Amino acid sequence: MPRAEQPMTAPTDLESRCGMLRSLHVPGTPLVLPNAWDAASARAVEAAGFPVVATTSRGVAASLGYEDHERAPGEEMLAAAARIATAVNVPVTVDAEAGYGMEPTDVVARLKEMGAAGCNLEDTNHVTGELRDPAEHGDWLRAVRAAASDQRYGLVINARIDVFLSAFVSGDQGKGQAELVGEALRRGHAYAEAGADCVFPIFVWEPDALDSFMSEAPGPVNVLQIPPAPSHAKLAELGVARISYGGLLHHDAMEHFGRLLESLPGAPAEG
Repeated sequence: MPRAEQPMTAPTDLESRCGMLRSLHVPGTPLVLPNAWDAASARAVEAAGFPVVATTSRGVAASLGYEDHERAPGEEMLAAAARIATAVNVPVTVDAEAGYGMEPTDVVARLKEMGAAGCNLEDTNHVTGELRDPAEHGDWLRAVRAAASDQRYGLVINARIDVFLSAFVSGDQGKGQAELVGEALRRGHAYAEAGADCVFPIFVWEPDALDSFMSEAPGPVNVLQIPPAPSHAKLAELGVARISYGGLLHHDAMEHFGRLLESLPGAPAEG
């Protein structure tokens, strides 16, 4: 992947940060987001020249001693996100999972208070483990957008679509990802109509499925750069506007840390 360009001058007020984040969603010239999990990793992302810092719920939860998917207390997750937002001088977009059971007005108030320029909001109900009804979730996103508008807060909403992730987790992939595109698009259009700025069909990587989704996408699209996914160049060619890494960098960093520990004098020998 090409080295990140040096960021433009970081805006100082929240509305300018929201505007900058929104402007960087350019189909064919994707915004690259190496997701951070604490203040130190966020500062490293900024120092490397990336213009925006995104958080990863998986990495943040792990750093707090919990599993992902809202198994960590929402207050702790949001407090960690707030520390990240204050640690850097670039816009921050927060992985707010499914909103931690909060009302839309409360979600927006917390994100604005911490100075977040954007957020991820996903359509999985983590209490039941099932996907939310798209119309119901669209109404919830519409309420988030309305709450932000009422506060004159240009929050950039990235609506995560969990259709492909759900099939992956359940092992129900016999039909292939292409057959899930219709449902993913139905949700994507509903969420865009509700006010989402970008849609995120997480865990889609099969070329045919990506092609089909991109051809009828309702607006800017975020793709997770997981190992089976096409290259950065191919995703750009398809018109992707945002590429993120989720918890992958945290996972790789912890594996590297483990190897370092094994190399230290006095480390227990295997076996």
